[in-house]
Amino acid sequence: MIAEFEARILALIDDMVESASDDELFAGGYLRGHLTLAVAEAEENGEHTTEALKRRAEISLDKAINAGELSPRDQALVRDMWENLYQTAQNKF
Repeated sequence: MIAEFEARILALIDDMVESASDDELFAGGYLRGHLTLAVAEAEENGEHTTEALKRRAEISLDKAINAGELSPRDQALVRDMWENLYQTAQNKF
């Protein structure tokens, strides 16, 4: 279930490429890595729900932000995009 949900989110990111702004392309690329990590951790721990995936992705983002990886502007951009992607994928799931 999580792998299918991940594929749906990745497809949403891919679909934006032709019309996305540079900021959106950055956020989408940045989220790919966190999503992949979250899926791997969820599967490793026997978690199979989209809510578990969301929680793990947000923990990963929080760690990156706390480590100073993103400026405040980029933090908002990435978090907003994550929430939009998650909600859109959830609505289509």
